Amino acid sequence: QVQLADSGGGLVQAGGSLRLSCAASGRTFSYSAVAWFRQAPGKEREFVAAEIWSGGITNYADSVKGRFTISRDNAKNTVYLQMNSLKPEDTAVYYCAARTNTGPYFQRPNEYSAWGQGTQVTVSS
Repeated sequence: QVQLADSGGGLVQAGGSLRLSCAASGRTFSYSAVAWFRQAPGKEREFVAAEIWSGGITNYADSVKGRFTISRDNAKNTVYLQMNSLKPEDTAVYYCAARTNTGPYFQRPNEYSAWGQGTQVTVSS
């Protein structure tokens, strides 16, 4: 069992930056990937970024490519999402998630079995 705790959200002006953190505990060696998703009011949960453990491959949604960076600190069992050049449309609750299975569908929320509680990001115009 993997437990995730995400944090770091807040209110920021457009063009600003935030760094989200996802601290993991439990059977962290069972991960195959960790991802960030977000969900705005009235919208479905959408993929933001992922890092595949094997090979350290990263993948980003087109909407955040070039602005967001996913990274990890193995010593701290923590994954980060650095968000720069934030836009009002980035406003959402952000969730980290961990996946133990493998395969190509790492952008799908139902591929992930462990989730953080969510952290609110609000970008004002």
